Amino acid sequence: MENKIKTSREKVMEVFEHRSNGDGVMWTGNPTNEVVAEASKLYGIENNAEALYRFLDDDCRWIPADSGYRHPEGRPAIDTAYNTKRDTLSAEGCFADATLADIEAYPWPDVKYCDFTDVYKQIDQFQDKAVFTGMWGCFFHLVADFFGMENYFIKMYEEPELVEAVTEHVVDYYVEANDKFLAGLGDRADYVFFGNDFGTQLDLIISPELFRKFVLPSFKRFIDVGKKYNKKILLHSCGSIWRIIPDLIDAGVDAIHPIQAQAVGMSAAELAQYKNDLAFVGGIDAQSFFVNATPEEMEAEVMRVRDILAPSIVISPSHERILPNVPAANVVAMARAAKKER
Repeated sequence: MENKIKTSREKVMEVFEHRSNGDGVMWTGNPTNEVVAEASKLYGIENNAEALYRFLDDDCRWIPADSGYRHPEGRPAIDTAYNTKRDTLSAEGCFADATLADIEAYPWPDVKYCDFTDVYKQIDQFQDKAVFTGMWGCFFHLVADFFGMENYFIKMYEEPELVEAVTEHVVDYYVEANDKFLAGLGDRADYVFFGNDFGTQLDLIISPELFRKFVLPSFKRFIDVGKKYNKKILLHSCGSIWRIIPDLIDAGVDAIHPIQAQAVGMSAAELAQYKNDLAFVGGIDAQSFFVNATPEEMEAEVMRVRDILAPSIVISPSHERILPNVPAANVVAMARAAKKER
């Protein structure tokens, strides 16, 4: 009796459920146009990202649902600028001096304007792949933009009720939109993928205590709506987030991305203690190693990381955006090494 050939979708699910038999799985990430063009010249493939994914036998696709917001007047779902001009993250946002009444008067989005028909059509093209989808839901960044980053952190202490009010409005939209999206998604895809960068190279952006008060409750709301539809939860955060990984596990996160390997506490060896509780998507350093390594060194590093984190690892760069300084040959080397049998 012939063994059934597993689809990419099946193999990635085995990783998320910590039962992979060693089949290498990988996600290329999101290469820039320059990287795609270089790969096209080197390997004689079409000059587009999907052609590169097919060439690499990529197991995953990322199809966010945010494009489904269609306001009749063309308004964005969340407009953090809203009659203000900001040149830096620390510049004052439109809610820098806001009252609760000002926050309530803001034109918050309405999920009745969400139409996910085109998103479903995209997902339908990749039924044999692991599709990461859902509303990106980067509320931590958006609330910071509404206040200005420094104001945001100060108001956590001085005016927490304002922070909570803005956060609730933003998260209400994303949770309701995800509920609507997932209700129509059915079994087309298995993963809810959302992202908030709350780590720096050295530590969390805010203390674990503030994270648990102002961020984690919203994560739980995202997670709960995903679990309602029996989806796996993939959380994106760059930086050093090791101090709150147990909180994420308790909240129901199934996997974290992108595993910024050079950030404090985020090496494969340090994260291995969690590999029975979490899956990992990423882990191949994109800050310097990916840029400077030879293809042979890339292969060795992929094997090393895979050996440490198996059976719970989808090999991928430590940031999904592959910048122009990354040689296309190293992207190919990563993919081919990931596919080698252990």
